[in-house]
Amino acid sequence: MNTRDTPARIGGLPPLGQPANRALLNAGITTLTQAAAHSPQELLALHGVGPKAIRLLDAALAEHGFTFRQTTP
Repeated sequence: MNTRDTPARIGGLPPLGQPANRALLNAGITTLTQAAAHSPQELLALHGVGPKAIRLLDAALAEHGFTFRQTTP
């Protein structure tokens, strides 16, 4: 995917940077429900998703009554 093709905002996700948007699109994540199905650690493993994107996603999830999937130790 070309950088110019990456939208500034994806579906119901909060505005994130282009690298995070690109990584989420490539992983097939375009909604908050899909993001909530993953743990923060899984999303951080995607190249382009960093701590700021996780904070923004976490806040958006909380606004809609969702949380990230928790990893089991």
